[in-house]
Amino acid sequence: MAPSRKKTQRSVSRETKERILRLMERFKSIRVLVVGDLIVDEFIWGTVERISPEAPVPVVRVERRSLRWGGAANVANNLRTLGARVLIAGVVGADREGRWLVRDLKRKGIPTDGVWEVRDRPSTLKTRIIAHSQQVVRIDRESRASLAEEIAERIREYLHARSHELDAVIVSDYGKGVVDAHLMDAVREISRRGTVVCVDPKAIPFSIYREVTAVTPNDREAMRAWGKEVRDESTFETMGKELLEMLRCEILLITRGEHGVSLFLNGGHHRHIPTWAKEVYDVTGAGDTLISAFTLSLAAKGNPEDAALLANLAAGIAVSKVGTATVNWRSLRRTLEELEVQDR
Repeated sequence: MAPSRKKTQRSVSRETKERILRLMERFKSIRVLVVGDLIVDEFIWGTVERISPEAPVPVVRVERRSLRWGGAANVANNLRTLGARVLIAGVVGADREGRWLVRDLKRKGIPTDGVWEVRDRPSTLKTRIIAHSQQVVRIDRESRASLAEEIAERIREYLHARSHELDAVIVSDYGKGVVDAHLMDAVREISRRGTVVCVDPKAIPFSIYREVTAVTPNDREAMRAWGKEVRDESTFETMGKELLEMLRCEILLITRGEHGVSLFLNGGHHRHIPTWAKEVYDVTGAGDTLISAFTLSLAAKGNPEDAALLANLAAGIAVSKVGTATVNWRSLRRTLEELEVQDR
């Protein structure tokens, strides 16, 4: 997969660098609950040597297969590798992939008492066939139906029971039926107590996610929610400010892939932060990495700009890898330490 190259940010002020380094030291004391759509990412790796005689498609000779945590599970995995203490809530199917995910969560020290196995829906499975580091095709097996009320109520009860021990909650909505208005009502109740709540959204309208700490859509999701054409940076800024006002949250962080992120705060403050990535190989799961680092930074009492800078740096590391990636605490700190200090 050929990498793309974009304008990057490669330096920060000495004060900012020292402040963010201190911020990272507090990650290990933060407890975060992730609720949302648990996904299993399957990667089938191989090579292409010929085109099929049956249709004009490549024939992939399979060399290996791997399973990784995806969706809300990938958010939990990023939090874990960044040093946080993690809880998770969601559902899996009564199938091989769901049971593998539950076993692997336990093996890596994440409690699974908030994960329910349901028999009337499959585990969400995204199968990516990769040949020569290039994704050839993706196959999705999923249900987008709402959860049965009994299961949905159990998840809300789990949130309530754990809420008093949390520093932050992340809602990871991939549109597979776990996140709905009732769940968001329960999450808002936690947010009103002062707990940091960040949402990676999927639903339209965005109003379902109102009155939390932060919402982190990508640019396509933001434009769809706004419902108007974005012609230039000025229009983009207008969109961000209007979405923030509609959401009535403290922070709107719009991720823009290889172009970086745009941060909107109450009071009209707006800042664009270019990507840190030198090369972009694969954006799979980069949003999960970003919201993990961003939420941890806010929960550790960082200011929104420092949180956005660090989260954007973490995402820049993630997109330099092929497949669903996580970023660990040591690699993030090392990358931060290597950044140049701006001259005054």
